[in-house]
Amino acid sequence: MADYDVQYDKDSGDWSAKRAGAERAAGRYGTQAEAHDAARGFAERSGGGEVRDHRKDNNQIRNTDTVGKKDPYPPKG
Repeated sequence: MADYDVQYDKDSGDWSAKRAGAERAAGRYGTQAEAHDAARGFAERSGGGEVRDHRKDNNQIRNTDTVGKKDPYPPKG
């Protein structure tokens, strides 16, 4: 399972979909909806996860979309 962040890049004016914790974007898109759909596809291919949409202006999380089932008993450690 992998989580993805959908964020706005002020320098390029693009929306990016990137794996949580990664430095490089998995893809750049013209709209937030396109980036969200792409991130959702990446999460589905990785077995599930969360897609977190960030606000354009202050980068706070606006909403979270869960893909697949969350493990009710995540491994400890």
